[in-house]
Amino acid sequence: MARTRSSSSIRWRYVNPAYYLKRPKRLALLFMAFVSISFFVWDRQTLVREHEEELLSLKEEVERLQIELGELKHEDVPYKRTNTTTKKIDVTKMNGLVIDPIEAQRREKVKDAMLHAWTSYEKYAWGHDELQPQSKNGVDSFGGLGATLIDSLDTLYIMGLDEQFQRAREWVADSLDFNKNYDASVFETTIRVVGGLLSAYDLSGDNMFLEKAKDIADRLLPAWNTPSGIPYNIINLAHGNAHNPGWTGGDSILADSGTEQLEFIALTQRTGDAKYQEKVENVILVLNKTFPEDGLLPIYINPHRGTNSHSTITFGAMGDSFYEYLLKVWIQGNKTAEVKHYREMWETSMKGLLSLVRKTAPSSFTYISEKIGNSLIDKMDELACFAPGMIALGSSGYGPDESRKFLNLAEELAWTCYNFYQSTPTKLAGENYFFHSGQDMTVGTSWNILRPETVESLFYLWRLTGNKTYQEWGWNIFQAFEKNSRVESGYVGLKDVNTGVKDNMMQSFFLAETLKYLYLLFSPPSVVSLDEWVFNTEAHPLKIVPRMAPGEQRKPNNIRVRARKEGRFGGF
Repeated sequence: MARTRSSSSIRWRYVNPAYYLKRPKRLALLFMAFVSISFFVWDRQTLVREHEEELLSLKEEVERLQIELGELKHEDVPYKRTNTTTKKIDVTKMNGLVIDPIEAQRREKVKDAMLHAWTSYEKYAWGHDELQPQSKNGVDSFGGLGATLIDSLDTLYIMGLDEQFQRAREWVADSLDFNKNYDASVFETTIRVVGGLLSAYDLSGDNMFLEKAKDIADRLLPAWNTPSGIPYNIINLAHGNAHNPGWTGGDSILADSGTEQLEFIALTQRTGDAKYQEKVENVILVLNKTFPEDGLLPIYINPHRGTNSHSTITFGAMGDSFYEYLLKVWIQGNKTAEVKHYREMWETSMKGLLSLVRKTAPSSFTYISEKIGNSLIDKMDELACFAPGMIALGSSGYGPDESRKFLNLAEELAWTCYNFYQSTPTKLAGENYFFHSGQDMTVGTSWNILRPETVESLFYLWRLTGNKTYQEWGWNIFQAFEKNSRVESGYVGLKDVNTGVKDNMMQSFFLAETLKYLYLLFSPPSVVSLDEWVFNTEAHPLKIVPRMAPGEQRKPNNIRVRARKEGRFGGF
């Protein structure tokens, strides 16, 4: 009986290689089919991969175009730019956002005040350090460095005063000469001149300002050539000879030695030259070696040994901005690990500050006392009214409970500082106040020289809390300045806040700080955003740049800045 094949046997023969070896044509067809299928699969995979790459490329292109569109909206320009072109924009209509008409009106009033102050300076004191409005002449309080002009550059820019800014820019480019046989304060020259020029550079992108900042900074650097690295506070700009004032007994002043970090670190970031940052950061390293448990340092430091001298501890004159810069260098460095020690030192100092806090009777005004040895002095400078803003600014770095505690303290201190103004007949604050049991506060030194510290704190508290009460307080202070300090040819201080008798000086910081903070107090938070800028102690905004780890190199001039609108940064 013959055998028949099963259907399964017939199917399996097609997978047997011997079947195809005996049939070359079918082998060729099979090979061609295999190649075709392989090519088809490979082609589809390639198409999918190319499609994915194309989608990714398109996505990146869309993101790039969105960034460029945003930059066009804000007139973004690269850092290195020598021609600054500006364009006025009606901020009340920007992006369809409804602007509070009261804020807009008040902002314009402050701008008018700046125009009055600046026009008077241009007319009677052009190129000099400061204007004497009563006698209508200029004086060189800082060696003829054009302090008011340089201090005003960023205020003019932020307020959108194009023509005034350009005239000031031309003077800086053509007439500003630092080669002067003059003994300059390292501190004052740094915060006003170096800070003012760097801020003008960060805002405008004009490289001329950066070159000028390098010139003056190079003339200041020999002040740090001391055995400890703690700088002398006075230096001759032409010859580089440095020393300390005779009245300090040879010591360096805490605030004067610890308030150059923001400016010199910024200069290193923008030039790529490490020498500026190294000099000023060494000061902090030296102080940190013997930093006390309460974080409070006396106002005098020996520049030879780097040790503290027995002297007053205060958040007022000669101590104030050292603590401010511990916090602000941490912010300037974008709060990275490279600047963590600044924050740690600042938090230690805040523990010490709490030990100085007292309350008055009967009104329970909170104030910061001073300390000599183990004794507390019930005195607070108006200069110390920067502290509420500093504390509020630093409060967000704590956990929730500590953050609330410090923000509450900032608000209580601000109320006290505001009452420094409200407690006098002129509604302008004296230079300092004393506190006595049952009497709340009494004016000590009774002059007012147009200081900005209280307004500065109101600005920070409004930005950080959104509480419009701080705007109202600021407006009341502005009106008091308008009533008591405005004269035909600018603004003057008062010899006595009780009688209203006027002096004959328009301090450069009135334009740099007081009017700028008032203007920003009535501007949207996107105007010089605290997320992007940090203010030096003279209210000059510097662009925040992340700090690099040791050994890493940052390419100079790699920051992008936004060109100015009418008092606008970032859109609102």
